[in-house]
Amino acid sequence: MLELSILGFLYEEPLHGYELKERIKGLSGHIRAVSDGALYPAIARLVKAGALEQRTEPGSGAAPRRILSLTDAGRTDLLARLRHPKDAEITDGQRFFTLLAFLRHLPDPADQAAVLKRRQVFLDTPASFFYREGEPVRAEQAGDPFRRGMLRIARAATAEEKTWLTETLDQLPGPPRP
Repeated sequence: MLELSILGFLYEEPLHGYELKERIKGLSGHIRAVSDGALYPAIARLVKAGALEQRTEPGSGAAPRRILSLTDAGRTDLLARLRHPKDAEITDGQRFFTLLAFLRHLPDPADQAAVLKRRQVFLDTPASFFYREGEPVRAEQAGDPFRRGMLRIARAATAEEKTWLTETLDQLPGPPRP
């Protein structure tokens, strides 16, 4: 997801490393903080792959800054990642939010809708943090108030997300939805 964030933010405008790190931190730092030890090797991999370009600009009263920008190959890579996300990027809430942050860059609303429909199918599948005899445990069945709280909060968030997905899919152009 780090590479997706790098590509997504650079799709919007060229940035230097510190600005890029701050934007990534704003997106997911409270959940998964990004370290220099993860960010700069990811940038180096993307540069080596031809997805990013670097140029040096004079710093404002400091050392020169390396500005990163997306190449045509980087744009193609980003759009492919958005168009065909991995299953974990659909099923993991934080990964899905990262994907969602850049989904607007897909030019075809049908492609956007296809991603949202995958999330909708996932949310419609009964699931829980806890299982008993192979069946998901519902909040009302949880034995303690803490697990009950987890399950109630997750149920409320899921209900709101399902509402948003339905509204958004109805607004996207394309064939009517069932």
